[in-house]
Amino acid sequence: MAPVLTIAYFPPVEYFALLAKYSSVYVEACENYQKQSWRNRCRIYTEGGPQDLNFPVKHRDGTFKLPIREIEVDYSTPWVAKTERCIETAYRSSAFFDYYRDELFSILDAQPRTLWELDLRIIRFFLGKIGLKTELLPTERFAEEHVDIHPKRPNAILSELGLDRPYYQVFAERFGFVPNLSVMDLLFNEGPASLDYLL
Repeated sequence: MAPVLTIAYFPPVEYFALLAKYSSVYVEACENYQKQSWRNRCRIYTEGGPQDLNFPVKHRDGTFKLPIREIEVDYSTPWVAKTERCIETAYRSSAFFDYYRDELFSILDAQPRTLWELDLRIIRFFLGKIGLKTELLPTERFAEEHVDIHPKRPNAILSELGLDRPYYQVFAERFGFVPNLSVMDLLFNEGPASLDYLL
């Protein structure tokens, strides 16, 4: 049976490791918004080590009781430019960043209205560039059980799938290999070989 994943922003490698194992995956479309999760944050590898990036959402009364599809992204601060600058600084010397940069940044520059739309467009971008054909199916009602992928709750997904192994990272000589960063870390460093890594 296809697993249920929550929506995520530049999801971690383990998220795509699961996507690679299934022809279709459910994405939870009926939950309420949860802060401090991968829904609006990601982790990249910078010259200073791992760094979290996030984006703000519009807060109003009852924000945390709103369905995830109704959460609007807050573009009142220049977070898009800051995010693009951080990504560029971190990955400009990686082997494949230049191949994907413009198309990826165009998603952020388009300023999708909702968190759901932004995250889904990013996930689909990486599915396409990695070469995964996994179909994303929004849930029609809240699913009680999800695969638990959360920045503050470690899990064993990568080891259970046999993917707890390193790939090339720009700053590994300085800090060592850092597992389970955003999938952008894998794609920018490994390019087309990302598919082989995930399979």
